[in-house]
Amino acid sequence: MPPSAPASSAADQLPARAAAVWAALDPVVAAGPALRVLDVGGGSGNFAVPLARLGHEVTVVDPSADALATLDRRAQTAGVGERVHGVQGDGDLLHEVVPAGEDDEGSYDLALCHSVLEVVDDPATTLREIARALRPGGTASVATANRAGAVLARAVAGHPVEALALLEDRDPAPVRARPARRRFAPDDLLALVAGAGLQPGSWRGVSVVADLLDMAAGDTASGADPAAVRRLELALAGSSPYRDVAAGLHVLATRP
Repeated sequence: MPPSAPASSAADQLPARAAAVWAALDPVVAAGPALRVLDVGGGSGNFAVPLARLGHEVTVVDPSADALATLDRRAQTAGVGERVHGVQGDGDLLHEVVPAGEDDEGSYDLALCHSVLEVVDDPATTLREIARALRPGGTASVATANRAGAVLARAVAGHPVEALALLEDRDPAPVRARPARRRFAPDDLLALVAGAGLQPGSWRGVSVVADLLDMAAGDTASGADPAAVRRLELALAGSSPYRDVAAGLHVLATRP
């Protein structure tokens, strides 16, 4: 079944901070036949539900039963419950819940790995598992936190000591009970993706200004027109020096 709605209608549901990610995905998901999509760590369906509304079949693998329950409710409410499938599991153990086909080749056309590498036990293993799940020629969409953006955000928020720790790749709060979330420099992310056997394209900045606007507004809305912020995000996402200090990084990669 071909996609059933224009890509812009799905993109408009997403916050402005996701505009750059969706713009990169748009050529992959907006035209042609329905895709088999694997959303690793997709949680409550921020991308899965819009993609399903475009007619794609989406499998979400997430360790949280609560998140998967929310995913199911959202998909049913959106009328795409039959195209969204939740599976409880971990990204670095995908082979246990997403078996490969013959010759260890996967069958998914597109795999999403958004805000996952920051928290998994082994980012390299997770990316290798994702690569295995893709068919040859399939696309991986990888988005992570950007170390430079985190440094700037901590500094703007009035925490220079934490900002310096992040700059030096140290834990800004070493006494916390849980491990710190990882942040990545662009070269680090591209090397991880290539090391998993994927061919990365150019990287883009994610949320160059959207998070800063929210931070400046505090508990109140920023007052900025969301459509204008989205247009600005798209204009800045691929250009240095702006992308260099974005909150996140995004890259599309292909399985040879």
